Amino acid sequence: MTDRLPLSAFIIAKDEADRIARPIESVIGWVDEVIVIDSGSTDETVAVAEGLGARVIRNDWPGYGPQKRFGEDQCRNDWLLNLDADEEVTPELAEEIRSKFADASYQAADGWRIMIRDMYAHETAPAPWAYGYHQIRLYDRRKGRFSTSIVHDTVRPEEGAKIANLTGIMAHRSIRSLDFQVGKYNRYSGMQVEDMRTRGRKLPKSRLLTEFPVGFLKAYFVRRYRKYGWWGFILSINYAHARFLRVAKAYEAELLEKTGKE
Repeated sequence: MTDRLPLSAFIIAKDEADRIARPIESVIGWVDEVIVIDSGSTDETVAVAEGLGARVIRNDWPGYGPQKRFGEDQCRNDWLLNLDADEEVTPELAEEIRSKFADASYQAADGWRIMIRDMYAHETAPAPWAYGYHQIRLYDRRKGRFSTSIVHDTVRPEEGAKIANLTGIMAHRSIRSLDFQVGKYNRYSGMQVEDMRTRGRKLPKSRLLTEFPVGFLKAYFVRRYRKYGWWGFILSINYAHARFLRVAKAYEAELLEKTGKE
């Protein structure tokens, strides 16, 4: 097995000085290159990334999908590994990817889904029951690219592309603190409403009544936040509020449009 794989890892970032080291360090020793697309950090993000050996490229923020597509275009390899600034490849996942490149079995698919599991600041590893979701993060850009959506950053495989699953996981440290979480979902809900209005989508007003309780139950039971005890109760409340806030902002936008006060 060669020391470095013919694989480009890329990360989008802004003001991630406290977190950017983890994703870079989890891949820098075995991929061909690590590229960080910075959208105007005012902290030490660029210095930290460059100090660890990543190549940093500045690009003003165009939205999630377009920024990741810009990142794809900066890579010199066709096989890409995408990480977010709050994620890291676990040792088990790294070994799995290295093994697939060693015997060329990575070519059995055009894209590989990776399970991304939540991990919180007080934890040293994702809990076995942690909420997770599969996303295509290891892929051949000739067979699929990130979408152009400003909100949804998902790889869209071409028709006929073969997609398979890896067994290793990626750790997702999405919440620095509760203060950070509230600010994040407040900003994101605004982006979601903007995206919906651009596409002409409207949410029924009845969801103002149902969104919060349904969101809480989904988080507490389906996402199994209940297993975290009181911390899970807090997470469920915040998840429900984030869902409700999206509906509330959509309704607010309708009122402003009707009164000509947009």
